[in-house]
Amino acid sequence: MTNERELSMLRRRHARLCARLADPGLVLQGTISVVRPRRAVSADSGRTKVYGPYYQWTWKQAGKTVTVNLSAGQRRAFERAIANHRRLEQTLAQLRDLSRRILDLTTEGVPKRNR
Repeated sequence: MTNERELSMLRRRHARLCARLADPGLVLQGTISVVRPRRAVSADSGRTKVYGPYYQWTWKQAGKTVTVNLSAGQRRAFERAIANHRRLEQTLAQLRDLSRRILDLTTEGVPKRNR
């Protein structure tokens, strides 16, 4: 493949990836965990009470792990935002790779030494 043809193909792919960035939707980092139901016996009444299931969103903030409990409705919305974040990160990684390849084809590099 000629350099001009390859460059044209790379630029078209770059434009398609940039278009994906136009509306990423809501974006969050982190993970959602399901905390399974557990039973606890009350010391006062001796009754068994069931806790859960419930959902936890965990992420890092300023080097510390933060955990927030979520409702079932929140879980779905937060999962979509986390999926959007992962797609955005994948798109950015592809853009970085394409940018490097385009720059390699369009800029003059340092001459290589003969050994």
